[in-house]
Amino acid sequence: MLGNRIQRARKAQGFSLRNLADLVALSHAAIKKYEDNLVVPSSDILLKLAKALKVKVEYFFRPERFTLENLQYRKHADMPEKQLEEIKARMLDQIERRVELENLFPSSPIQKFAVGEKKIKSYNDIDNIANQVRKQWNLGLDPLLDLIDIFEEHGIKVFEIDNQEYPGFDGLSASINNMPIIVIGNRWPGDRQRFTLTHELAHLVLYGFMHPDLDEEKCCNRFAGAFLLPKEALISILGQHRNYIEPRELSLLKQEFGISMLSILHRIEDAEIISNALYFQLRKEFNEKGWAQSEPGPQYPKEKTHIFEQMVFHALAEEYIGESKAAELMNMPLESFRNLRAMECQDVAHH
Repeated sequence: MLGNRIQRARKAQGFSLRNLADLVALSHAAIKKYEDNLVVPSSDILLKLAKALKVKVEYFFRPERFTLENLQYRKHADMPEKQLEEIKARMLDQIERRVELENLFPSSPIQKFAVGEKKIKSYNDIDNIANQVRKQWNLGLDPLLDLIDIFEEHGIKVFEIDNQEYPGFDGLSASINNMPIIVIGNRWPGDRQRFTLTHELAHLVLYGFMHPDLDEEKCCNRFAGAFLLPKEALISILGQHRNYIEPRELSLLKQEFGISMLSILHRIEDAEIISNALYFQLRKEFNEKGWAQSEPGPQYPKEKTHIFEQMVFHALAEEYIGESKAAELMNMPLESFRNLRAMECQDVAHH
């Protein structure tokens, strides 16, 4: 309903009732009545609300079709509830536009996400599950490039949130109408984004299958490391047993597999290539040198995805939509979209 749309747009901007009321020169009680569907705002008021909330008027009339289920957050304990509500509201807007776009095609260009049943009795079982998913997706043991596109191709929709606004946010997973989604921060280094992506994938894959004695977050971290850097690949590079690991070796593996040096060190211990004592010795070295906070060497490139934009231009080329609808889906002004279409600008913020 209209009131729900107004409330969601307000939360997406992080406005209180009073903040929004001040922007449109109304009382907060009037805004509350609109949101509670007690009063229908006039067309003039809707225009003011749309401008203040940075949406098009059409936004208010989209049907409410989605609710979030099975929400799992990563590193959210220190985030205010208000910020989590903002993220959820912004995410729902992205999801609506994405689903609307996919529904334009005669058949969906994205396959459905599916994982088989499994039993997880110990942490060591997690490696096997990660290998099974790699096998199911025909990924082999090689480093995984363009991780977001891999997820998208296998039915998991990935969205990004500007985590400069939300420094406490790493990622979340959820489902909407049995459609799995993952949200990550778009400003973290690539290795952190990739670990978050695979950690959230673990929530989707392992949900409901873990033995009650196992810690869910520990299981998800183990899965993330195993999915990004399989034990077999690790042993083939480092050998079956090592008495010491040079930090430079970890740095080279980081650049190859897109996983942090510290996470690789943990993987090496999981794979029993090094002893527990050596693991803690190397962890101590990391802490003493400040590498636990900022790792040496170049950062791994951030994850990028072009699937949404490619689908918009595909729909435009096939005349499923016109320019105005394409600009609305890309969440950008029509003139900016026309410049993008004419190849007069290459990198325009959208979504």
